[in-house]
Amino acid sequence: MTAPGERRRGTTSASTTTRERAVGGARDAARHAADVRSELIRHPLEGVSAVCRNEDDGWLVDVDVVVPAAARIPDSTSLLATCEAELDPGAGALLRYRRLARYRRGAQDQ
Repeated sequence: MTAPGERRRGTTSASTTTRERAVGGARDAARHAADVRSELIRHPLEGVSAVCRNEDDGWLVDVDVVVPAAARIPDSTSLLATCEAELDPGAGALLRYRRLARYRRGAQDQ
């Protein structure tokens, strides 16, 4: 039994469970952007190619996806797209999402 004013171990306060957890660093921002991307579009995730802070202390994350309508055999000729997700500095809410480029897998950077 707990004393008055104490919380039992393993319980959380209502304020902790009702608010989103803040994005803690680049790794969290990349994971969060990938999750948000999967909610917006169903394209298969290829990877995260860039993560950086923006001017407002939010995050800019470049996510690479396979363009399904252009999926090809062999896989090395499939088209990919790089999309940018901008997350706010607090809980990582999506502020902006846009496609930056489309390219063929294995093509050299220009």
